[in-house]
Amino acid sequence: MTTATISAPDHVATAAAASEKRVTVPAPYTNPYLAGFGLGLVLLAAFLLMGHGLGASNAVVSLVTAGVGAVAPAHARGSAFFREYLGETPGSTLETWLVFEVAGIAAGGFFSAWLAGRVRPGVDRGPRIGVSTRLLNALGGGAIMGFATRLARGCTSGQGLTGGAQLNVGSWVFLISLFASAYFVARLVRRQWT
Repeated sequence: MTTATISAPDHVATAAAASEKRVTVPAPYTNPYLAGFGLGLVLLAAFLLMGHGLGASNAVVSLVTAGVGAVAPAHARGSAFFREYLGETPGSTLETWLVFEVAGIAAGGFFSAWLAGRVRPGVDRGPRIGVSTRLLNALGGGAIMGFATRLARGCTSGQGLTGGAQLNVGSWVFLISLFASAYFVARLVRRQWT
């Protein structure tokens, strides 16, 4: 029995070798002014279509209310806070459009990152900070922001974008405080990222 070796033509072998060595370069980030203009159009559309602006923190409150209502319905109905967010029928708390807004933000962010070639496992951090410290800092910062969101009666999208667009004085105080504190904290943690 005779065996023959079939080799690929040179141009096919070269293309295969090149594709193995190819490194995907992520697309550049969107121009922040263009992204801000687009966000303004989304906010305008929300006002026109839904009758009010954006707000992500109320979606979280709706999810928590639905969870408490499912586990301890008597407590949820007895609480002035949860009662404000409870729907007329079981499960209707999750039907608020803000829950779908936040789900769309997560799905859209993932899809955009995938198109740009930026989806990869890992934790973004600087060379002077460990993964566990970075995750603890993110958790602590998120907890502080969540607490402050409830105190301010809105987050950066609801209080900042929506309230700022309506020229609410409290929203502008919130935005100025947010940027001032971010600038201050950034100066404190900058060395961890360089």
